[in-house]
Amino acid sequence: MLFSRSHCSKSHGRRITGRAIAGGRLFLSHIQTFALFCSTNGTNFVPPKPDSENEWEKLIKPFGLEELRKSFNRVTPQRLCKLLELPLDISTSLQVFDWAGLQKGYSHTFDVYYVLLRKLAEAGEFKMVEHLLRKSKEEGIVMKEHSFIVIMRCYGKAGIPGAALRVLDEMHERNGCQPTFRSYNVVLDILVGADCHKIATNLFYRMLHRGVPPTTFTFSIVMKSLCSVNDVTSARSLLDKMGRYGCVPDSIIYQTLIHAFYKEKGIQHALELLEDMLLMGCSPDVNTFNDVIHGLCRIGHIDDAAKLVERMVLRGCHPIALTYGVWLQGLCKEGEVDEAREVLSKISNPNVVLFNTVINGYVSTGRLLEAKILYEIMRPKGCNPDVFTYNILISGLCKEGKLGSAINLFKEMEDKACIPNVITYTILIDRFCKDGQLVEAKNILEEMFSKGLTLNTVGYNCLISALCRDHKIDEAMELLEKMKGESCKPDIFTFNSLIHGLCKVNQMEEAFHVYKNLVLEGLLANKVTYNILIRALLQKGKIQESLKLADDMVLHGCSLDVVDFDRLIKALCKNEGVESGLELFEKMKQKGICPSTISCNLLIDGLCKKKRVQGALELLREMLQLGFKPDIVTYNNLINGMCRKGSMHAALNLLERLHIEQILPDIVTYNVLISWHCKANLLDDANKLLHRAVNVGITPNFRTWDVLLHCVLSGSINAAPLP
Repeated sequence: MLFSRSHCSKSHGRRITGRAIAGGRLFLSHIQTFALFCSTNGTNFVPPKPDSENEWEKLIKPFGLEELRKSFNRVTPQRLCKLLELPLDISTSLQVFDWAGLQKGYSHTFDVYYVLLRKLAEAGEFKMVEHLLRKSKEEGIVMKEHSFIVIMRCYGKAGIPGAALRVLDEMHERNGCQPTFRSYNVVLDILVGADCHKIATNLFYRMLHRGVPPTTFTFSIVMKSLCSVNDVTSARSLLDKMGRYGCVPDSIIYQTLIHAFYKEKGIQHALELLEDMLLMGCSPDVNTFNDVIHGLCRIGHIDDAAKLVERMVLRGCHPIALTYGVWLQGLCKEGEVDEAREVLSKISNPNVVLFNTVINGYVSTGRLLEAKILYEIMRPKGCNPDVFTYNILISGLCKEGKLGSAINLFKEMEDKACIPNVITYTILIDRFCKDGQLVEAKNILEEMFSKGLTLNTVGYNCLISALCRDHKIDEAMELLEKMKGESCKPDIFTFNSLIHGLCKVNQMEEAFHVYKNLVLEGLLANKVTYNILIRALLQKGKIQESLKLADDMVLHGCSLDVVDFDRLIKALCKNEGVESGLELFEKMKQKGICPSTISCNLLIDGLCKKKRVQGALELLREMLQLGFKPDIVTYNNLINGMCRKGSMHAALNLLERLHIEQILPDIVTYNVLISWHCKANLLDDANKLLHRAVNVGITPNFRTWDVLLHCVLSGSINAAPLP
């Protein structure tokens, strides 16, 4: 017997009971089919006589197994296969299988086992499948490959890819069936479908090692697996290996690789594969062309994309809206909006997305008039503008400061039965806020609420930022609470605006309170947060607190950049001396940050003011080795330092060096030299410097005349007439 459970026969002499067929009961229409299984002695099944039951009750009246059994004299394997293929439930099918096996001189064949195995597997009765496989082996039935393929596919549908792989591994050893490429292809497909990509790749190489020849489908599924885990290089290498196994790549393989390279931004490889694909006689579909066209547009190769569209049409592959959309977007991105407009005019029945793409191109380049003209011809072309069309135009008008025109278009939008969305209102609110028109912004907000719309985070940020700029911190705080009450989560920009506003009104304690409570809001301070606070501390002269906050900034994963260091070095040189600035300068280099010209100039200026010109020159040499390029401010600081030390001759030599370095001196350079020469009572030299400045096209400013006038009033100059 197949099973010892209650629904199976338990002994050779036990007859199958007349249990009603559960679940998949045999209907009266099946009864006539059963008569075909009767033996040749002419025994026929006689249906029960009609009674008082109605027709529906007759149709669904169960037919007992005992009566069914009596209607047969002998069942052959062929007839049993046909019986098992009927919609009998699992329990009944097993009983019929066992009952037939009790006949004298009868043996189940492979076909019988196959039909029952398939039914059990499709029903998900995998334990029974395993038991039936063991029974077939005991009876000497050699199961063929397609039986195991059915089982493996059912394991795959049931979401048990590991079991399908186990069946494949046990086919030969336990069941004496050598798997071919068909079995491997089925399991590979199951594994890839279940995202078991590494296992699939390993199985593929195990297949090759065992000498099982792969097919084109085998390569296709493995390449798909490799591309799914972004290993496009390995997938591409398999393409070159196909020939040694007698496999020729098909369109699916090329399309898979091209799409993968497109996603990985390897458009050159994708283009090469497309050319190979065409040479091999494979026809790319529209999506493959779109991938390559989009990739070319993404890297700015618009002309190549246009040529590919032409080739696409010549091959009978008609571009779709997405093809044109990608092409138009690429043209607009490169600033070739007029070319995009020309392409749009050649498209039959362009949709609103294509119009929006070109309109956005005009708006992005500041050509609002052309954008409005294109908008006005949309309806005559049978294409109604949508909310995105209006949002693009309203945003462009707002950016140009044409708020009145934006409001008129907003009203026109409503007149044309196009309902504004949250983005529409947010654009207007943002412009009103930036213009300081908070009352108008609040009116737009109220109108938005009256229409059942809720402001998003961006909209609230615009209002809160505007209130903080206007020093209305209390109102900003109230709006923050309202924002939270409407389940609109504030982001770091929201709190940065509040912190900046608090710092501007000298409420540093409250600003730090907001900063410290960011974690409670589920947010982390970013670079902007720290910069706002550090700048505020520096303005208050709290150098050490700002340095400590800078350390906290680094500890929390926000690296200091050149601007941050410049700001700190300037404060240190101004308040604590150049030595502190030099220490921070060394830390800056240790962190791998290349100092800026501003940092170097600040330190050189600080050293020169302390008459440490030699130290300033050494610092300049060090920075030159690091690739630092001195500017006129650098040389002005050095000239000032040399003059301060009394080295007028060295300062004049440095002035001459400026011409060698191809750096033009400015009025500050000459003012420094004239001032120090006047102080040293070298009046003739000062006068010569003034003439030299005028001769090279430098116009003296108020500082120049102030220095000279001071000398005249003090009676210390008998100046020659000025030119």
